Amino acid sequence: MKQTIIPLGPYHPLLEEPEHFKLYVEGERVVDLDVEIGYNHRGIEKLSEGKTWDQVPYLVERICGICSTSHPMAYCLAVEDLLGCEIPKRAQLIRVVVCELERLHSHLLWVGLAGHFIGYNTVWMWAWKYRETILEICEKLTGNRNHYAMFKPGGVRRDFNEEQIEYALERIVDVEKPTKMLTDAILDDPVIHKRLKGIGVLTKKDAILYSALGPTSRGSNVPWDVRNDEPLEGFKDLKWKVIVQEDGDVFSKGVVRLLECFESISLIKQALLKLPRGGSIDADIKEVPPGEGCGRYEAPRGEVFHYVRSDGSNMPYRHKVRAPTFNNLPTFKASCKGETIADVALITASIDPCYCCTERVAVVDKNNNEKILRGTDLLKLSVDKTMSIMKKLGKTPPLYNLEI
Repeated sequence: MKQTIIPLGPYHPLLEEPEHFKLYVEGERVVDLDVEIGYNHRGIEKLSEGKTWDQVPYLVERICGICSTSHPMAYCLAVEDLLGCEIPKRAQLIRVVVCELERLHSHLLWVGLAGHFIGYNTVWMWAWKYRETILEICEKLTGNRNHYAMFKPGGVRRDFNEEQIEYALERIVDVEKPTKMLTDAILDDPVIHKRLKGIGVLTKKDAILYSALGPTSRGSNVPWDVRNDEPLEGFKDLKWKVIVQEDGDVFSKGVVRLLECFESISLIKQALLKLPRGGSIDADIKEVPPGEGCGRYEAPRGEVFHYVRSDGSNMPYRHKVRAPTFNNLPTFKASCKGETIADVALITASIDPCYCCTERVAVVDKNNNEKILRGTDLLKLSVDKTMSIMKKLGKTPPLYNLEI
């Protein structure tokens, strides 16, 4: 049968952000696929090198709108690893509360979108209605529905008062019952079973081979979770369990997220009730000496990794970020082959991808794998293009300094 290439993206209803997949198909069946990245590269790592240690959390919070506290968490852990310091107990538990609230609203957002993608808009409206309560709790505790600006190296920026704690405990209980109803309705629906079970299967072996992370790996019976494998201060004294499913299909990934919501609710309640009375929320870091550190945290999509190097100045000398989609994206090579075109669109959404978190740009020679364009070369190409467009519009091009 003749093989055809069908593009999926860079703009498509099931892609929250632009990304370009090439589907190699025979009839309706996908036999192979490739992905072309580079539509969202924002140079966050380079920007970080021009920010002070205390400014970087505000920058990395913008890496992802949904995992907006997971990146500051991993960054702060990296700086604290470099320093070898421990943060106050109250700050540890405040971090747990904010991070688990984010996991809750992220999972409910994904469940709602999954319902929308398969034509179950009732699931979408239910999930987002219950998610709204979570966002209201976030706003009450941090002042923001998203981008909470709560974390800093050494602790947190703002404390919770008794009124906020009481409000959060009351509202989080209100979330539990409707989330249970939503979960039972989804898990009991034969149409959803028929549509999602057996679709996009990622075996346990392939999940390990591709180093899949988060619900993508746990849906394939791989119990990797940084909160459990490398227990953070704050999580050590709390009771919870790692949720896994065995089948590795789209349905299993959904079940993992739904059941994790209840673990997050439990963690939030435990952390709020165990907050020490009084005490500091900041280790009061004065300076960062030369050295390097790594920070890992379990974001809703999987492990976020940050690496920092210091030369003793007030800014990172090097800052490296790896988001979970960077690992989960290649699993499509294992989970999409043999599926139909319609199912592949759903499978690509099942890992809850964040492409702007993942993007990297490198221009290389395919024959010898050597870089043929440096950063200054890419900048010059961009400037030349801008100047050419402005000349065509009859405008005077600005003068650029390319000596960077």
